[in-house]
Amino acid sequence: MTAKPSFLEDPSDTRGAIMRATYLALCKHGYADLTIQRIADEFPKSKSLLYHHYDGKDDLLLDFLGFMLEQQKERIPAKQSSGSSRDHLNAIFDRIFVTPIPDDYRDFSRAMVELRAQAAHDEKYRNHFTRSDEFFRGLLTRVIQSGIDEGTFRDVDAEEVAEFLLLIVTGAMTKRVTTNNDAIETARDELDAYVRRRLLADEE
Repeated sequence: MTAKPSFLEDPSDTRGAIMRATYLALCKHGYADLTIQRIADEFPKSKSLLYHHYDGKDDLLLDFLGFMLEQQKERIPAKQSSGSSRDHLNAIFDRIFVTPIPDDYRDFSRAMVELRAQAAHDEKYRNHFTRSDEFFRGLLTRVIQSGIDEGTFRDVDAEEVAEFLLLIVTGAMTKRVTTNNDAIETARDELDAYVRRRLLADEE
């Protein structure tokens, strides 16, 4: 999650270049101060090309959010090539609970929290974050169910546990970038303790 995706290093097409420019502008300015001009400042081609593809800032940002979700789907493995489901769950948490958080990742995380806030009153943003949460909840559900099937995890309701884990992760990441109290290490410790007590079969 923190390693720079390929579209940031060398965009292969116009859309990739637009997505890169949007990412960089979001990191610098956040949602509130973001404008098409500031995205254009990061874009190597004509500003008019942005208006050719998008009606405005929010139209572009919604496409960007969809693009980033697709990036996440490609980069987060649906299953481990080796190791247990507990290892897979830990690998997912390691991608999220990075310490210390790199400056560019913190800036981007702040912008994403701002974008999620738009969902409170904008149905298009709400639909996106609903889809995003469904993806991550589904991923966690599959990992937990796999652990149940292999005997690593107890026979729990995988979807309910996944929903709880997603709530903890979302809350921890929001707090991390909206307060001066970075309690991410404490949150990760408690999350690990929850997994041991609630999920691990050998802890019974």
